[in-house]
Amino acid sequence: MALVLGIDSSTQSTKALLVDDETGRVVESGRAPHPEGTEVDPRAWLRAVDDAAGTLLERAEAVAVGGQQHGMVALDEHGQPVRDALLWNDTRSADQAAALVAEMGGPHACVEEIGYVLVASMTSTKLRWMAEHEPENATRTASVLLPHDFVSRHLGGEVAPFTDRGDASGTGYYSTRTESWNHDLVSLALGHDVMLPSVAASPHQIMGHTPGGAALAPGTGDNMAAALGLSLRPGDVSVSIGTSGVAAMVGDLRPADPSGTVTGFADATGRFLPMATTLNAARILDFGCRLLGVDHDGLSTLALASRPGAGGVVLLPYFDGERTPNRPGASGVFAGMTSATDRHDIARACVEGLLASLADAVAAVEKVAGREAGRILLIGGGARSDAVRRLAPTVFGRPVVVPPPGEYVALGAARQAAWALSGAAEPPVWQMGEASEYDAAPEPEVMARYLSLKERTAAW
Repeated sequence: MALVLGIDSSTQSTKALLVDDETGRVVESGRAPHPEGTEVDPRAWLRAVDDAAGTLLERAEAVAVGGQQHGMVALDEHGQPVRDALLWNDTRSADQAAALVAEMGGPHACVEEIGYVLVASMTSTKLRWMAEHEPENATRTASVLLPHDFVSRHLGGEVAPFTDRGDASGTGYYSTRTESWNHDLVSLALGHDVMLPSVAASPHQIMGHTPGGAALAPGTGDNMAAALGLSLRPGDVSVSIGTSGVAAMVGDLRPADPSGTVTGFADATGRFLPMATTLNAARILDFGCRLLGVDHDGLSTLALASRPGAGGVVLLPYFDGERTPNRPGASGVFAGMTSATDRHDIARACVEGLLASLADAVAAVEKVAGREAGRILLIGGGARSDAVRRLAPTVFGRPVVVPPPGEYVALGAARQAAWALSGAAEPPVWQMGEASEYDAAPEPEVMARYLSLKERTAAW
């Protein structure tokens, strides 16, 4: 038996899991918070990983990092940040995204090269924003890393920066057609070329070692790591309810969606991970709790006491702009309220609005993949809600599976580290424990009302 370390450097915190490489059993864990906001000094992540990993790193024979996707870490010629990192959920570059799509030849040309239509989340759009609004910082930028690359570089000491195809595919300048960086797209976005991290030749390549001697696996983006941690099979869809909502399906075919709804990312195994992402997920439940003055258990109790369809109340939960659909300037909308509407209906509308938004994302992924989901797995903090679990089958129209609670991004990173350590052709097979299945009669009217309100507000 060997111990491996999986690290999740997420939007909100760093989680570190020390894991038995043969069984996947978590031996010990650590955690440290990150600063809030959509613009963060990336050096805060390095302090957090040092605190969270602590002595765990000394005991590990291999380590890998799963990190929040898309974040722009712009560095000068000395490898120091030229400005705070712009994170995935910073939507200031929406206009730049539209401009870059046009300059690349339109949505179809964009999809053909990078696998998706650019939106404000992607790294290249943030580079263009910096070039237009902070030209001095753009000129000083000599290299660009993603958050997981930046943390991996820190763990490796003198190791040259590296990344993997999964996280690289979310930048807007990695070609999923050629499986390589497209430096012309970097220059298009920033105005000049920069140094980029080397891309691992295989998902389990050892990229270097820590000063203590632990092997460094390539790491990957958080969504790719979660898929690896869940041991998703082709056709499985994971629905993650965290800061963002993510519906992702593992597949062998390179996806293409010129509508821009689904992003055709690469995964961490050599396959692809078509994905639809919402900016608003667990925060919808937080909103309901604040509005009604209850905790999450109280919100569930209220929601489950209401009727299916929330007495006609519908919530379009695009509170802070939205990515699926692509409405960066949108806000939330309640509709169908009457003098008979009560607290139970508002709570139910919050839960159903969240689930309808995610079901919309699942349908988009299924359409692009050309197949229905084999299984739908609910993960993330929002999946702990009793109301979410019990109402999900009514909105999705099919059973859902809830794996046991776990830090699946960190677990997926640990599984990649174990894979690199073994040198085997396939990642190790780990049992994730007994999952729970939830089923209930479908309530198609809930989704119909959501889609109708979505359509009516498209021009707002």
